[in-house]
Amino acid sequence: MFEYELQQIRSAELIRAADNYRMAREAARTRRAARREAARSGHDDGEGRVNGHRSRRPRFARAA
Repeated sequence: MFEYELQQIRSAELIRAADNYRMAREAARTRRAARREAARSGHDDGEGRVNGHRSRRPRFARAA
């Protein structure tokens, strides 16, 4: 009987972990879709792009 109870507890933990993972993926998918929609409409409410168009000059100087 003890092993059965442990199995039930473990099963419940795995189900909870899967639900948490699923909710996190859904939230990430929603954020991505919102960012994509904002970029498509041209009204970017975020902070903007960090790595926009790169300049011709390298980021670091060459070593001698």
